Amino acid sequence: MLEKKILLQFGAGKIGRSFIAQLFSKAGYQIVFADIDPCLVKSINEAGHYNVIIKGPDFEDRYIVDDIKAIEIGTGKKVVTYITEADILSISVGKKSLLNLAELLARGIKNRYLTRRNSPLDIILAENVRDAASLISAKISEYIPEIDLDEYVGFVETSIGKMVPLMTAEHLRKDPLAIHTEAYNTLIVDELGFRNKIPDIPELLPKKNMKAWVDRRFFIHNLGHVVLAYQSHYLYPEIKYIWEAINRKDLYTTTRNTMLQSASILQNLYPEEFTLLQLEEHIDDLLHRFSNKALMDTVFRVGSDLARKLSTEDRLITPILQAMNLNMEYDLILDAWVKGCYFAAEDEDGNVRIEDSNFRKKYNHDAKEILMGHCQLPPETEGFLAVKIDELVRNLNKTGEKANT
Repeated sequence: MLEKKILLQFGAGKIGRSFIAQLFSKAGYQIVFADIDPCLVKSINEAGHYNVIIKGPDFEDRYIVDDIKAIEIGTGKKVVTYITEADILSISVGKKSLLNLAELLARGIKNRYLTRRNSPLDIILAENVRDAASLISAKISEYIPEIDLDEYVGFVETSIGKMVPLMTAEHLRKDPLAIHTEAYNTLIVDELGFRNKIPDIPELLPKKNMKAWVDRRFFIHNLGHVVLAYQSHYLYPEIKYIWEAINRKDLYTTTRNTMLQSASILQNLYPEEFTLLQLEEHIDDLLHRFSNKALMDTVFRVGSDLARKLSTEDRLITPILQAMNLNMEYDLILDAWVKGCYFAAEDEDGNVRIEDSNFRKKYNHDAKEILMGHCQLPPETEGFLAVKIDELVRNLNKTGEKANT
């Protein structure tokens, strides 16, 4: 009997467990998680399996991911051994932690290169990070400049479109390892990033112009989700769930129009990759997915992480800057960004992320201060947007459309 192929999955969190591990488990791979949380590692090893609960509008399904084990990232020697022996790697840990993995990855890649030079390594970057491949490749190269990473390692960028809500305390008590998710299961991957044959997994969708598809996620999916959260919390702070928000006609219309405005910018950036009709169909499909009540996704989850989501490099300011370069409209996107500056939603227990609490204390919901102190744009661009923001805030105050925070 042939031995199973091994996927080494860095990060046993939402995307790692619900998406990447599920896809490769279905394809017959053994899953080895590498995570920083010793309690989670222990739980995975004791259970040997976990449940992925697929939540649809009118159905619920279950997939059991088994033949799994886990190791702590802190156990460097063991991780290096798995990097050397695994058939493929995947990373889903977030931008900051991604770069923090560089030294450990370099040690594993070097050991693999010295012992298995004819076995190049592919690393799937399951991160919502633009230019993730160049970021991590450059960092790893600092530790092993003697190895030609471009030849030996495939850094495979992805576009993660799967929605995975936070688990409630009640759900975690019933089954600490179970994870809820939607049925959507397509993983868009960079066809040109692989150094080996692309794994034979039906849900993998290879694309040659990966930058366009990563930007599609940022400009439409990520943008639309957070626009809905920020508009909802600003206008109706009592709304808790995303499905409640999208069921309000005014919020649906505002969100859709903002997504269409961003789609127009995206289509101008990549006219050979997308048509406006294709992007409009994608928007309507996303809005339908946002309405999935069974997910119980919260406005709190979608809008949190303000320092990242309001930053220059993320889903709102990025399309605004592109629109400015293209001399296109971006007023709806900027309106959502301003309302995001007032975001103060709480979780089911009345808590907020400590990082968001610190962000709000620093800037006190002042959109202009956030622009100037956090976004750090070139002076001319900053000055131009500051005038627009002043006008938006004045109009909101004039119409009495204030946040109830």
